[in-house]
Amino acid sequence: MTTEVNPPASMRLGLIINPLAGLGGPAGLKGSDNRAQVATLLSTSEPSRALLRAARCLSLLAESGCTVFSAAGPMGGDLAQASGLTLETLMVTGARTSAVDTRQLAQAILQAGVDLLLFAGGDGTARDICSVVGEQLPVLGIPAGVKMHSGVFALSPEAAAEVVLAMIRGELVDIQSQEVRDIDEALLQQGRVNSRYFGSLRVPSPGQFVQSTKQGGREVEELVIDDIVADLCEQMEEDTLYLIGAGTTNQALMDALGLPNTLLGVDVVLAGELVAADVSASQLEQLLLQHSGPVQAMLSITANQGALIGRGNQQLSPMVLRRLGREGICALATKGKLRELAGRPLLLDTNDPQLDREWSGYIEVVTGYHERTLYPLGLPAGGETV
Repeated sequence: MTTEVNPPASMRLGLIINPLAGLGGPAGLKGSDNRAQVATLLSTSEPSRALLRAARCLSLLAESGCTVFSAAGPMGGDLAQASGLTLETLMVTGARTSAVDTRQLAQAILQAGVDLLLFAGGDGTARDICSVVGEQLPVLGIPAGVKMHSGVFALSPEAAAEVVLAMIRGELVDIQSQEVRDIDEALLQQGRVNSRYFGSLRVPSPGQFVQSTKQGGREVEELVIDDIVADLCEQMEEDTLYLIGAGTTNQALMDALGLPNTLLGVDVVLAGELVAADVSASQLEQLLLQHSGPVQAMLSITANQGALIGRGNQQLSPMVLRRLGREGICALATKGKLRELAGRPLLLDTNDPQLDREWSGYIEVVTGYHERTLYPLGLPAGGETV
């Protein structure tokens, strides 16, 4: 038996372009924070470096089917439409934009629930985005500024496009926390270089195996599962109700917690204690009604088939899943299991077509200790076929 799976819904791509980024580079300025100097440069006919470099990136995404979420005008909307991409307008900006516009657009993109925020700018733009988004969603920079000391930028506009296309193709793309740093321009004018840390963003990059979990270039599954379990144990909170799904990874988690496990069922854990074992959908729904705190489901994928929801965990009814929310799903898999899917999306079959459509897209999968991989999440196509 094999399962046909549709591709995920088109990637939801947030886009922020700082039209002023990089403006001072050719003039020998060290950034674009000085508004008076920038105003003088704007009076020239020099084209926007950020817009030109963003256009190079978006031209490679024209046939990708991405839906772009941005602002009407120069901060993304105009260029997205010119590149032939579908645009969802979140706000409107004037011809002259500012850091306030960047932060407002970042907030709107965050609320829209995109898969990835792509921005064109420099360290100042990264700072503004970081102040709003933090580590709540993946962010990737198209290098377009004068200063780019932060670790959040692709090597080139083309490299940024390749990361996005790799995600769309279902290749393994890791998520890594990278520093946002910026130089104080006022101090720089006094001959003092002071690079400050302003926060971190979670940045996608093509995945590689972690050295400690491989032998001869291959993952050792037992070691990777140990790494995944160590990560989960470190992240577990006392007030969170955990729904522990089926599979050997979750069995290893329960062993690490010193709790009995139902290998082919769903167990419920709170504050390090087993609350209920091998629960039904109705029992889960009742437990969730009684629990006012956060809830998270630990779900491993089935080998070869790649099922995340709907195979072996039908106890997670649509009511339970809506209570969890998409952010409450913690997907677990070794990279070896993901590679076996050859780019096919993880299977999403909630028994609620509307919920399937809402959740289809890209999901973070825990693939090691402090290691996350972005991977497509799709819905069943024609059911199961021989």
